[in-house]
Amino acid sequence: MAALEASLAAGCTFYDSAAAYGMGRSDALLGALVAAHPSANIVTAGKIPPKNLRWPASPDDAFTDVFPLDHVLTYAQQSRDRMRVAAVDLIQLHVWDDSWADDPEFHRVVAAVKDRGIARFFGISLNRWEPWNGIKAIRTGLIDAVQVIYNVFDQAPEDELFHACAERGVGVSDVRHLESGTWVDGPHPERANYESFADFTDPDGNIWILQEVDRSSADQSRVEHGSD
Repeated sequence: MAALEASLAAGCTFYDSAAAYGMGRSDALLGALVAAHPSANIVTAGKIPPKNLRWPASPDDAFTDVFPLDHVLTYAQQSRDRMRVAAVDLIQLHVWDDSWADDPEFHRVVAAVKDRGIARFFGISLNRWEPWNGIKAIRTGLIDAVQVIYNVFDQAPEDELFHACAERGVGVSDVRHLESGTWVDGPHPERANYESFADFTDPDGNIWILQEVDRSSADQSRVEHGSD
C-alpha cells in the first residue's frame, strides 16, 4: 500500500490491475486505495483472465471457450467489488486474437458488461510482439481501449495500431516502459559491475530481471560516458 500511496501523491491517477495478479489481491489493494481517497478521481482498470488459462491467445481457440459470457461477468463483478467502485472504469480481456472480432458472442459480452453497469469502458490487452493483432477489433467500434507493449525498444505499434486507434478514437495504455529490466546502471557489456541478479515470471509470462549495481562502478561509468 505504501507504493500505491506514494504513486498517488506523485500524481498517478490510472491504475491497471487484473484478476490474475495475486489471484485478486491486486484488485483488492486498488480497492483499498480508492476507499482511502474517494475524491482522488482514481481511474480503475481490470482484466479478465482467459478461462482456458492460456497466455497468449491462440487463433485455434474459440472465443466462447476463452471468454464465455458467464465467465466474463463473474470476474468483472468480482473485480468491481474488490475495487470498491460502482463500476470499473475499464474492463479488458487479458488475452486477445483478432479472429474473434466478428464472433457474435464477443459483441454480446461487450454489451452485457456495459449494459449491466459493471464497467464504463471495454478494452483488450494485446499479445506480446503482435500489435497488429487487434486492429480488426478496433474497427468493430466495440472497444474503447487497447493495452500494448510500447517503449524505446519496441515501437511496432506505430506502424499500424496507433493509426487505427486515432481513426476510431480508441485509447491506448502502454506497458513495459522499462522493457523487463533492460534499464539498469553499470552498462558494462560483461556485467562486471553487477554484484547479483535474480529473475521471475509474472502471470502474463513476462520475465523480469532484477540486478544489483555497484554504485561506485555505476558512477564511474557515467563519468566515462559523459553522462550527467
